Amino acid sequence: MTLPPCGSWFLEGERLRVRYEAPQGRRVNVIGAHFTHGPVAGHFAYQSWACLPKSRAKHQRKTPEQLAAAHGLLLEEVGPIDSERLLAFVWRVAGQPADGQEGWKRERPLMVVLDNYSVHTSHTVTEACPELEAAGVYLVRLPSYSPELSRLEPDWNDVKHHGMPVRSFERVADLKWAVDEALARKAEQLRRDSAKTTSLGQSAT
Repeated sequence: MTLPPCGSWFLEGERLRVRYEAPQGRRVNVIGAHFTHGPVAGHFAYQSWACLPKSRAKHQRKTPEQLAAAHGLLLEEVGPIDSERLLAFVWRVAGQPADGQEGWKRERPLMVVLDNYSVHTSHTVTEACPELEAAGVYLVRLPSYSPELSRLEPDWNDVKHHGMPVRSFERVADLKWAVDEALARKAEQLRRDSAKTTSLGQSAT
């Protein structure tokens, strides 16, 4: 709910106060894909979900829908990024038709680079690899502890440290909206940069 403080300038002799909101289990997790090659190079796809505080009540009286609504969110906007959500995202960015057409295969192979986050290496994801590969989608895992090899890492850092000037939020819904807006701006910037690079390359040719 409050991003880590960064270095800042302030008037000499005065104190800079940075507002803080206790997380209390509230956060926003995002999954994303940055296309670096091919006809959609520069495209940045993403999806976010909010995590809510865990209830300490022995018997939960509110439904999951009511709990999400209490924080200004819909049920489908809430929850962790698990194996099912990861695979659904991979199929979506791969371009699989919404009806999950049997025997569908991409025209071009797609290499999806993943780090070693536990969900990425789960049994469910590993079991899905043959089906993904039959559709022309291949999961490639980076070496452990090698974030510098990820093309996506600079995008996350830019969004977190430059794309969100408001540092603290009272409601997790406000944080999620701010994250989504920052990601949308980043996606547009990457699209423009890619189009400019392509245009310059064509001019040089």
